[in-house]
Amino acid sequence: MLLFERFNLGHGFRKYFRIAPAVDDSLRDRVYRIRHEVYCEELGFEPERPDRRETDEYDAQSLHCLLTTNADPEQPVGCTRLVLTSQDDPDAPLPFEHTCEATLDRRIIDPARLPRERIAEVSRLAVRGTYRRRRGEARTAVAINDEDFGQGDRPRFPYIPIGLYLGAVALASRSGIDTLFVLTEPRLASHFAKLGVEIRQIGGGVEHRGLRVPSVMDVPGIVKNMRLIIKPIWRVIQEEIEQGYERRAGGAGLSDPPGGIV
Repeated sequence: MLLFERFNLGHGFRKYFRIAPAVDDSLRDRVYRIRHEVYCEELGFEPERPDRRETDEYDAQSLHCLLTTNADPEQPVGCTRLVLTSQDDPDAPLPFEHTCEATLDRRIIDPARLPRERIAEVSRLAVRGTYRRRRGEARTAVAINDEDFGQGDRPRFPYIPIGLYLGAVALASRSGIDTLFVLTEPRLASHFAKLGVEIRQIGGGVEHRGLRVPSVMDVPGIVKNMRLIIKPIWRVIQEEIEQGYERRAGGAGLSDPPGGIV
């Protein structure tokens, strides 16, 4: 069993975690409360709110993802969101287009020239402090380090951050999104390369809660080129995201998810 868990990442993920789309007000409330705990109370990136919910103007056009423990689905671990372009104003910039307006290299890719309904941005990744207490993580909302992948005969895997990123990819894939943008630490590309995921830097760095660079990922390429060892965890995450929408479709009295995409 230990060897099976070690090399079947899908089994390992399912043993410890659950991931779901936040498809109703109750689940989105849990997402906003995680964000407040991490971004406002722990890191001070945003001002604290009286209702202890961290939200912004992009949440109305976003799809959200919630990670919990398998042992207790009421125990939140982390969250992320997929910011879609506005249905009312598709040409309105995504968050990174504002932040990186002066540093984007539009010779590589120009988001304004892409089909706006097929692009999105991954943002607001947050992992609760209980699950990121290693050295160097005190001032970051989520982290991936070289040691997370293990060394030699001590294999490891960063289930939490990779699970959240793959959750965003699953949301993008089922929503017809081809191109994902992300504003993140420069070293993320090398970590993603271990998974067979190509992430390309598309501009100079900016100071945004630390040094961040704008990057792009191709959703069909991620799914096609994913390394064999990653596919089991991808299938589990994709299945759990789909099941979340199926439960919503079979439920009663649930509100539509932000952005109106089911």
